[in-house]
This record gives sequence, structure tokens and C-alpha cells, in this order.
Amino acid sequence: MMGSPPIIRGFSLREELLLSCTIISLFVAVVFPFLYASSVLAVDIKDQTYITWSQDHVKMLDAEKAIQITLDSESGSGFASNQKFLHGSISMEIKLMAGDSAGTVTAYYLSSGINDEFDFEFLGNISGEPYLLQTNVYSNGTSGREHRVSLWFDPAADYHTYSFLWNKYHSVFFVDSTPIRTFANCQALGVPYTSRPMRLYAAIWNGETWATRGGRDKIDWNHAPFVASFRNFTSDACIWQDQDSDCSASTSNAWWEQEAYQALSSDQASKFNMVQNIYTVYDYCKDFKRYPTLPAECNYQV
Repeated sequence: MMGSPPIIRGFSLREELLLSCTIISLFVAVVFPFLYASSVLAVDIKDQTYITWSQDHVKMLDAEKAIQITLDSESGSGFASNQKFLHGSISMEIKLMAGDSAGTVTAYYLSSGINDEFDFEFLGNISGEPYLLQTNVYSNGTSGREHRVSLWFDPAADYHTYSFLWNKYHSVFFVDSTPIRTFANCQALGVPYTSRPMRLYAAIWNGETWATRGGRDKIDWNHAPFVASFRNFTSDACIWQDQDSDCSASTSNAWWEQEAYQALSSDQASKFNMVQNIYTVYDYCKDFKRYPTLPAECNYQV
């Protein structure tokens, strides 16, 4: 099915721990009233999005099938999806700017607008050095969950697909078909888990105070404008429309809630572990200086 990651089967011991963390949570989760509608959306990106800021810095490409956002010394820019979603799969193909991009941040994220986010943040770098990809999770205002990887390809050379899988059990961040980050539903342990509908956003902005080597490398405006391109926005998710019914309950039989998607397969877990062992440059769950007592969910990440 378009927009969904590959079918996954079988559970490891660590995945069973993840499920044990979520099973109680499903009985105590807060119920939000939403109306369910599910469909696969993959049409012209102009029909699915609106410009959130700096309209003169946003350009449609390829007969409105792609969108380009720009950062210069005057402003950054961004866009958002027309729809909000509650659980399912969201994906986008993204191509970043080549060359010296130090200090820039290109973001692609889901947000409720009230303290819930799933973030992909591409942190620019000086020429010749690779981008770092930071992911982050905010749930009910709880933050400090950064994870950074160096990508195994040049994200400025071509488009690559970046996806979210979000259900009642866990949330998974994919780069192409490789899971690079999981976040388990550990509400039973007192860990907030996002249960509000979220809209997709994309933006590019000046992050030179922190983004590259902790803010030591600033933006070289001689290389502006900085441009990022997006295409093939695909959603196969519960579309939130109003507060007449419960979207979560209505989609209890949706593919993304089925057993096959409640944990990573052994093959996906192997790819995930490769990313953690080879490409991860920062993981808050291993930062004992910052967290002498690790956050509770760290024991349940696949």
C-alpha cells in the first residue's frame, strides 16, 4: 500500500518488551474525539499544502508536483499540509542544497501546534562535510529527546524518502526503507505519548546559533540563497476533520494498527541496529551526563 513501510512479521525479545510497555497504555490512553477518514493522497503538492510564511521565498516546480523553499539573509520560508492526521504513514521525498550549508536547518515534521512534534531536522555543514540528521520527539511538552545520525548518502545529490509511521504502539522514523528511530508508547510508565492530530510542516531557517558544531560555524551568506526541494507528499493515514467522533477508535482495523506494524521485523531491527552502531553520533538514551537516570522509555526502544 502506498505510503506504508514494508510488511513486518515476527517479534524479538526486545520487541516483546516494547509491546509490554504499550499494552497497558492502550487501556489508560486519553480519548480524543475525531472523525475518521483514510485515503492515500499523492497528487500535486500544491493541492495538498499551503504556504505558512514568506510566500515570495516559495516556488512550485515540475508542473506543481514539487515545491521549493528558500532561505536568504531576509527570511526563511515554509509550507504545511492542508490536512491533519492521527495515526498512519506520512512520507515525502526531499532534496537538500549542495555545498556550504553551515548554520541552516531544513525541517520536515509533524506538529499538533500544542506541544507535540515528530521532527526530521537536517543540520547543514561546511563544504565537504556531511549533513547531520537530527530527529526529535515532543509529547505533551516533554522534550530533550534528540537523536542524530550521519547519513550514508549525500542528501543533496538526489531525492530520498523520509517517512513517519505512527500508531498506538510506537512511532518509527524511516529514511528510505531503513528505520533510524523508534519511540515506544510508554504511557503505562508515565511517559507522554502523542495522541493529538498533527499537521505536516516543512521549513528552512537560520539556525546558526546552534545547528552546526553547537553554533561555532555561522551561515556564509555569500552562498545564499539556500534551497530545499520537496515532492511526492504521500499520506495513508487517519484524516482528522472535526470533533464529532473518535478517529482512533474508528481506525482500530486500519493497516497501521495491525500486528505486523506494532514492532519492527527482524530485518528492520537489523537495519535499525546498523544505524545505531555505525551512523549514530548522538543518542539522548546514552547521554548519562545529561541524564544520570535515563528517561523511562529508553529501556523500551527497539
